[in-house]
Amino acid sequence: MVDVVPVHVRSRMMSGIRGKNTRPELLIRKGLFALGLRYRVHGKGLAGRPDIVLPMYKALIFVNGCFWHGHECPLFKWPSSNIDFWKTKILRNRELDEINSGILKKQGWRILTVWECALKGPSKRSFEEVIRVTANWIDGTTKSREVKGRKVR
Repeated sequence: MVDVVPVHVRSRMMSGIRGKNTRPELLIRKGLFALGLRYRVHGKGLAGRPDIVLPMYKALIFVNGCFWHGHECPLFKWPSSNIDFWKTKILRNRELDEINSGILKKQGWRILTVWECALKGPSKRSFEEVIRVTANWIDGTTKSREVKGRKVR
């Protein structure tokens, strides 16, 4: 299928998508801060540059966009144009996620991934639930966990 907008317009649209300080990331940070949790952002020097770093808990949080990481949920759909480019890009993102998680786990970090679909779209959970699950994980001992959207029928 041919793209419905010209290449230069699509390029401008895609360049406007941020990799840091996204709306889902800011929501999670705001919720954790309200609970009294203090953190660092964009873990410089850590594999994959985690969005939220809680050194006191040896915990890292990645807030992942479902499209960019190819999450199997209602928010993700393989693009129908420039298929080879997107398939390579998204599969490489998944591969890097695995590599970075392995490195971080070997360093003793605990890892939580909060998926965009937990906060947005037809499968979203309540904001309070996402923050509660996140805070409970931080306070616990579970090595890794994912917070996803609800199953949609």
